[in-house]
Amino acid sequence: MSRYRSRPRSAGHRLTAAAIATVACACVSVPQADAAGTDTEPVVSRGVTIPAFYTPPAQLPAANGTLIRKESLPLGLSLPGLDGRPLPGTATRLMYKSTDSSGRPVAVTGAYIEPSAQWKGNGPRPLVAVASGTMGQGDQCAPSYALEHPLTVSGETLSVGYDNLAIYRLLATGAAVVVTDYVGLGATDRLHTYVNRVDEGHAVLDAVRAARALPGTSLTSDSRVGLYGYSEGGGATASAAELQPTYAPDVHLAGTYAGAPPADLTAVMKGIDGSALVSALGWAINGFAQTYPEMRSIAEANLNDAGRKALAGTSTMCVGDAVIRYGFTRSTAWTTSGKSVADIIAAEPGAQAVLDEQRLGTLKPTGPVRVATGVEDDIVPHRQARQLAVDWCRKGGNVTYEAVDLPNLGDRILTNHLAPLITDQGSAISWLTDRLEGKPTASNCWTMPVQR
Repeated sequence: MSRYRSRPRSAGHRLTAAAIATVACACVSVPQADAAGTDTEPVVSRGVTIPAFYTPPAQLPAANGTLIRKESLPLGLSLPGLDGRPLPGTATRLMYKSTDSSGRPVAVTGAYIEPSAQWKGNGPRPLVAVASGTMGQGDQCAPSYALEHPLTVSGETLSVGYDNLAIYRLLATGAAVVVTDYVGLGATDRLHTYVNRVDEGHAVLDAVRAARALPGTSLTSDSRVGLYGYSEGGGATASAAELQPTYAPDVHLAGTYAGAPPADLTAVMKGIDGSALVSALGWAINGFAQTYPEMRSIAEANLNDAGRKALAGTSTMCVGDAVIRYGFTRSTAWTTSGKSVADIIAAEPGAQAVLDEQRLGTLKPTGPVRVATGVEDDIVPHRQARQLAVDWCRKGGNVTYEAVDLPNLGDRILTNHLAPLITDQGSAISWLTDRLEGKPTASNCWTMPVQR
């Protein structure tokens, strides 16, 4: 079976015009690897050697959510408990089967954490699937890897597992947690399909299935399931809540938290261009060019040498090194015409159709959802996130909307985006915990005047 596999990565790697067609990946055949070990050449991404566990086998099982392999995962931040159990819990690295937006089978990695804390709420111990915020596109940026290495600093990589805080707070409630690495982040057979709503929604739902299939856990068939995500993660959980009825009817959702969701990628592209997180443009183009031929051809036709280098560079970077290398660059410097990437896509019906297909809010979400967005957020713009809540309300969704009203903490430097992540986190976890206990919640759609 022929597949994409990341080649050894290093800083300064150049993306030639021919390489755009494969989006910085080389197409090679990989021997089958049914166990954690593999005899393939190790993948090195910006100075970090990716464990052999992350190399998928050549053949994948048929059923979505099937557990492909597992191994013990040492948490980077862990303490011995008084009863002999580690705090906050015992972690297992996972690989499981999912299906991408093209209908093809794909291996996804992640982690399950069995908490040491007891669940004191109603019913058996629940499960929360955590979808991490933007980590980058290099395999070394995977959230499961960040659980083992909360801070990675090398000559080429700077990565911080900032969502570990939310994960540990959820574990403290007694809920079990499963974390997805998304499609292509960690697993070394392709690039991460950044903000692809179908890939991410499927990866979240199949993580729940994989956690349920893991032997030796305290989960039962009656364990309630919640979803938690902010930023990229908020888009992933929002997508999962929309796709659940058709893709995973066996996964019943007690509640979904979607913080700062990138619901309208056209608006988000304009928000991040020229900001500290402009590298997210590169991650999005890389991911969509890998999946959609029309996006690949537009990249080939419109990117100049600087743009091609940027796509190659960002494809191996985590957020920290990407901010340092590309922060505050405008995409007009990456194009042959001097037009922004957003303007070029808007002028190309095929490319715009790709972004329109990613729009969240066209389907009614399953179960109660909580949407929170900072009113000053200028990275994932507040207005488009609020519009998602409005769209869901129009469809009869049980929506709790929270506008996080903080002062402007600095234009386009990430502070307006990251501050609500921290200040609203306690309320978000409290709301989700109530849903996991089976407590009802009422929509506050009436607080949002409908804007057309």
